[in-house]
Amino acid sequence: MTMESSEARKGFLKLSRGDVIRLAISISFIIGIMLYVKSQVFGIPNSMTLIFASMVGGYMAVNIGANDVANNVGPAVGSKAISLTGAIVIAGIFEAAGALIAGGSVVSTIKKGIIDPNMIGNPDVFVWLMLAALLAAAIWLNAATMLGAPVSTTHSIVGGVLGAGIAAGGFGIANWGTMGGIAASWIISPVLGGLIAAGFLYFIERQVIHQKDKLAAAQKIIPILVGIMAWAFSVYLILKGLKKLWKADFLTASIVGLLIAVAVVFIARPLVKKISARIGNDREGVNEMFIIPLIFSAALLSFAHGANDVANAIGPLAAINDAIVSGSVNSKAGIPIWVMIIGAIGIAVGLALYGPKLIKTVGSEITELDKTRAYCIAMAASITVIIATQLGLPVSSTHIAVGGVFGVGFLREYFEGNMARMSAEIKEHHADDTDPSLVEASLLEFESTPLKDKGAFLSDLKAQKKAVIGLGKSDRKQMKAVYREELVKRSMVYKIAAAWVITVPASGLLAAILYYMIRGIMMPY
Repeated sequence: MTMESSEARKGFLKLSRGDVIRLAISISFIIGIMLYVKSQVFGIPNSMTLIFASMVGGYMAVNIGANDVANNVGPAVGSKAISLTGAIVIAGIFEAAGALIAGGSVVSTIKKGIIDPNMIGNPDVFVWLMLAALLAAAIWLNAATMLGAPVSTTHSIVGGVLGAGIAAGGFGIANWGTMGGIAASWIISPVLGGLIAAGFLYFIERQVIHQKDKLAAAQKIIPILVGIMAWAFSVYLILKGLKKLWKADFLTASIVGLLIAVAVVFIARPLVKKISARIGNDREGVNEMFIIPLIFSAALLSFAHGANDVANAIGPLAAINDAIVSGSVNSKAGIPIWVMIIGAIGIAVGLALYGPKLIKTVGSEITELDKTRAYCIAMAASITVIIATQLGLPVSSTHIAVGGVFGVGFLREYFEGNMARMSAEIKEHHADDTDPSLVEASLLEFESTPLKDKGAFLSDLKAQKKAVIGLGKSDRKQMKAVYREELVKRSMVYKIAAAWVITVPASGLLAAILYYMIRGIMMPY
């Protein structure tokens, strides 16, 4: 046996051992749910169905933690603002806190109104439908996580409910207008997220990174940027994360957010000035100023996600519980505390065991992120949701965050391609100079020139030499192609886009199959 094959075998065994441990913990959690729920529902008719549904709900929560939470902390980890372990601890605590504190006591039994529950008069059929939807969504999320594709958990459960609903009540049961809006969100969410993230990054590049005195520019601009972040996250939390505790309108949320933002700006100014005294006048120095905002963003996004999206795991379970206990199909269902606990703990367990895979995907495998870019993605995540909420647009937090990663990545390609092309033009312009220091001096001066003045710098250089670099349109196109470096992995773009498109149909088809299987098992002969 060669040394290479021996090492490979050891690596395989090590990986397998880790997988076995994670699987054992996950199974233990599901068994724990079974024993716990059995003690809670003892004596209730159809208690075995409820116990099984609770186990499926726990399985769904684990998969939400494994897949969806990566969007909240992935950019902060990828930029090295926080460690992977730190991110898991922060997200686990705040996801659970959001679910338990602000998760609410009542949930809609039919997510997003995608089917008409009045067409399902039989409580047993409704229970089978919701059970099939929940299991299908969980299985699809599990598959997506294994493939390394961040997908929308909301779309997964929507697809599950739609597929099982059609299987139970025919195509007429579906609200196709709502489904059209959800389909539109496949484009709206990532495009909005990408544009907003790229817009913030362009502003920072222009006003701070490409200034000669970066620290002086940072002292002016960064407190304002942190204040904008404080406003955005305050409004986001009030409208989304705390909506079940405090129903505030947009104007109220905006005023409260503005007061918090003003306070944050005054606090940030002396802190930024203090940090400026000990860092370099370079990009890395500017990046250091975004560490604390990124830690807060990871925590606040996790809290809002726990409060808002825990319903994807426990909403169908609460609906099943309500149908079994009341013996009827209702549009709203109360959430027993034991159901909420399953959702909160399940998300934390899934994040700790399987979250690192998707956190790395979002944080570093699509494009390289630094702290400035991660800040822009966090801003996109909050501001896009605020805009969409006010316009009534259906958006996915997963699609927004990943769209933000794409946005900053493609802007990087544009910037770096342009810089490389301009640098090449400067070198071409100095091709006849025998002194290499002249080229170096021009390149250094060009690099330190503010972004808005770089074009003028190049024109002045040409005018001084009374020559024009002879590049026609075709030459410039060829040069752009040469210096266009792909900084966003296209394979990841295609894989994630494909996963987004097939999420609803895949979970829907699987839910329909599972519904027929469950009905076949449960129906009396």
